[in-house]
Amino acid sequence: MNLYLRSQLAFVVIAMFGFAFDATAEVRLPGFFGDHMVLQQEKPIRIWGWADPSETVNVTLLDSSGTLPDRSSTATADQSGSWSVELDALTASTKPLTLTVAATNRIEINDVLVGEVWLCSGQSNMEWAVRSSSNAEQEIAAADFPLIRHIKFARRPSNDPLDDVGGDWQTCSPDTVGGFTACGYFMARRLHDELDVPIGLINSSWGGTRVEPWTPPIGFQQVEALEDLYRSVLAKTPGTDRYKELLSGHLESTKTWLAKAESSLQAGERVTASPSFPNALKPYTSHQDPTMLYNGMIHAIVGYPIRGAIWYQGESNHNEGMLYFEKKKALINGWRELWNQGDFPFYFVQIAPYQYGNEDSTILPRFWEAQAAVQSLPNTGMVVINDIATLNDIHPPNKQDVGERLALWALKHDYGKSEVVAASPSMKSMTIEGDQVIIEFENTGGTLKTRDGQPPSHFELIGNDSYGFQDATATIDGNRVSLRSASVSKPTAFRFAWHKLAEPNLTGATGLPVGAFRGGEVPEFPTTAAIEREFTLVYDLNLKTLGRSISYDVDKSDQIGTFDRVGYLVELTPSEGEGQKVFVAMDAFTDQAKLLGVPTIDSGAVFQQSVSNLDVFSNQSSITGGRSIATGNIEFWPSNYGQRNRSGVTGASNTAYDFGDDPGPPNDGYGSMQVHNPGAKQTIFAVNNWKSGKNADLGIGNRDAEHSDWTFSSNASSYAKARLRVYVRPRSDAAE
Repeated sequence: MNLYLRSQLAFVVIAMFGFAFDATAEVRLPGFFGDHMVLQQEKPIRIWGWADPSETVNVTLLDSSGTLPDRSSTATADQSGSWSVELDALTASTKPLTLTVAATNRIEINDVLVGEVWLCSGQSNMEWAVRSSSNAEQEIAAADFPLIRHIKFARRPSNDPLDDVGGDWQTCSPDTVGGFTACGYFMARRLHDELDVPIGLINSSWGGTRVEPWTPPIGFQQVEALEDLYRSVLAKTPGTDRYKELLSGHLESTKTWLAKAESSLQAGERVTASPSFPNALKPYTSHQDPTMLYNGMIHAIVGYPIRGAIWYQGESNHNEGMLYFEKKKALINGWRELWNQGDFPFYFVQIAPYQYGNEDSTILPRFWEAQAAVQSLPNTGMVVINDIATLNDIHPPNKQDVGERLALWALKHDYGKSEVVAASPSMKSMTIEGDQVIIEFENTGGTLKTRDGQPPSHFELIGNDSYGFQDATATIDGNRVSLRSASVSKPTAFRFAWHKLAEPNLTGATGLPVGAFRGGEVPEFPTTAAIEREFTLVYDLNLKTLGRSISYDVDKSDQIGTFDRVGYLVELTPSEGEGQKVFVAMDAFTDQAKLLGVPTIDSGAVFQQSVSNLDVFSNQSSITGGRSIATGNIEFWPSNYGQRNRSGVTGASNTAYDFGDDPGPPNDGYGSMQVHNPGAKQTIFAVNNWKSGKNADLGIGNRDAEHSDWTFSSNASSYAKARLRVYVRPRSDAAE
């Protein structure tokens, strides 16, 4: 074990046994030890605190009813003033115990119960209180469960691990339950009903928080993908080699500067500025920074025996895809290592469908996929809630079902209720048979069904012959679902609930919903035939023939009727290397087909505007693909243009040519034909300065240079082949 890992484990001992004391201090317990507390059954009972060095501390756990055996032990405070005892485990009991700690003074904690303790953490949906949940008035009135106890920690970030945290344990009643974590309470209520034992809820949560601040350093250290985060933590932690290295370097450079400055002062010479304090050494300042909430709100309770943890968080990390899986590994494994209770249960909630503004609709499904991947870690389980979402509210008020589903995981895996179905149905296998995909499910609890009695919704298929994913017709056969689509004759892949607003109806026999998932091989790019089943060709242009006069190989603009979509297919084949392709389609931004080609001065086409519902397909992994992307814009004009972002495109630069430029005189100037996705800060394709022929600018995706939109690249001659095709989709009602 390396030095830093040992130091972090030592911090846990400090949390349990303390490090701060007053020279004349009376014996003291951690602030979360108090009346009405719940101790975890069947685990050694750890009690710790602070006193004068060498002071004898007597700890006794008394049962006045005589139902449970008394427990007692004696400890001597060490030279740092910390002490600890470990009492033998007890089984759950509804009889109140009294914890007495005596030294020069005496502490008495009453109404202590032994039962099941769960840590409840995450962001606002875990912090969400019973009073704000569905049917709050009725739930509060019925909350007469004195064996359910709850403690809430105050919001407290810290750069350093804190050894103490305070709060008051509350007994569940109509007077108190309104402030309980709703997820935790409804889970506890089900457990109490099934097990008839006391339930303790430790609520350490904070709305809007990311996962990183809840994670200990050891967690980051163990995940290779998070090395940069770990190095950042090391640099800000006094005593680490990284901290010493950076600070020593700064001190040396400062000493050198001081000597030179002193000499310059004596000589009357100009003095250069002193070395700046390294940013890497500066403490974190936000509660969203790594380790800040672990240090302030978790560290002090590490070592207090618990059954497990429940977690509801992810909204603040939802755009990170599979990186979130790496961060959850760090959190879970870090907590488990420091708690020293093995792989204790960790059950979590998959976040609900939600609008998330104009964000790409597939970002959230990719995050759901990352959350589902967390279940590859031992003793973890995920609750799916896509059936109880509120699409216009990130806080679904139905926390009853959330708590019930969390309880199912605990009942099945921790409390011996093997007959309980806890997991949502998931894919066991996928097979392709001709024009259909067959998915076999496991964890169904019986036969698959739908909530509304209708065929399963939100399935899509894709194949080499299809224009992207197409809606599929789904049929249930026991534990299998077969998928077909008239638009996909040879499917290669499928996806389910792959949209941020998806509220699918497929469930297992017990009603647990199926979460978003996908399978198969997605084609790299739709065939031209697939595109032309959806769209009609308007222009075909060999970009190797660019010049002041544009001569199309195909020009059908006079034959085009009404249309509602416009598409551009760009293919660039360099002299060496693989060809690049992109097809982008959008809602029509004009009703005149003649304005859709290269925007020369003769065409009269000038468009600088946002466009809606971008479909983007590309064989370039750097390009963000998808359907119905909300953040598109075009820059079509024959004129010169500057870097100034006068049109106010979000995220665009005022100093570089990108997706937010400013057209200007002369009107017959440099020329721009660019389609962008500002939401991804990407140029999808660019055809600029066509009048220069072989020195025109051509590009797909962002150029890896100062000007990402290919301005001044003068690279047309580098391509052996280059082609632009322009399409429209005829209006479906054109014949009416």
